[in-house]
Amino acid sequence: MRRLAFILCAMFFFAHAPANAATEPSINPQQEARAVALQKELRCVVCQGESLDESNAPLAADLRRLIRARIAAGDSDKAVKTYLVKRYGDFILMQPPLVPGTYALWFGPLAVLLIGAGVVAFVVAKNRGKAANS
Repeated sequence: MRRLAFILCAMFFFAHAPANAATEPSINPQQEARAVALQKELRCVVCQGESLDESNAPLAADLRRLIRARIAAGDSDKAVKTYLVKRYGDFILMQPPLVPGTYALWFGPLAVLLIGAGVVAFVVAKNRGKAANS
């Protein structure tokens, strides 16, 4: 019985090993360097604060494999970026372009800061007025 279990486990392992090896495209060191550079320029859409290179999310791993596959297929860096932007939007870029669609990304934090400063100034001025009248 143990022998049968061992044989079944070995068959299962060897049957799946080639399939896992085939999912990673083989690329040369220059292409690998290009892939890593691209991964640093692209944002993980799950983690949002990390690049694809830094992220451990499963989607990031899939996107890293996709980038390697497209580079191995001969795509330029620009073609890979264009493909991913069409699929995920400008948000996937760590440095999104300054276009009307990304104004919220660029100016949103500044607007929130200014609104917060205005609220603080209003509250302080209101409290000063109450203190002067007392």
